[in-house]
Amino acid sequence: MAARILLVDDFQRIRSGVRSLLMSEPMEICGEAENGREAIERVRELHPDLVLLDIVMPVMDGIEAAHEIHRISPSTKIVFFTIVETAQAAAVARLVAVDGLVLKSAAGTELIPMLKRLLQNEH
Repeated sequence: MAARILLVDDFQRIRSGVRSLLMSEPMEICGEAENGREAIERVRELHPDLVLLDIVMPVMDGIEAAHEIHRISPSTKIVFFTIVETAQAAAVARLVAVDGLVLKSAAGTELIPMLKRLLQNEH
């Protein structure tokens, strides 16, 4: 069974890019959201295995959303997917206790290996 991923980013073209990256993988994008509040609603509806979550978004940022997703769905893995500079993003990722961090600039090389590593225990 394909791992179910919720894709959260305020830019449609980023979501489209990730979709095309994952097309050949045994992973299913089960839903999309464009801000943290929508992400929380989708997690409640869709129960994804993993949330790929941008940090900087309107309405509610990824940090707030990650806290709430941990609370309502503790088994859902969270990966921050961000343009934020590495040291700062890594500090935030540790603070929020997310499962991983991928810089958008490295998506082509790092995203799929990170997702596979986190999801291999699930399926």
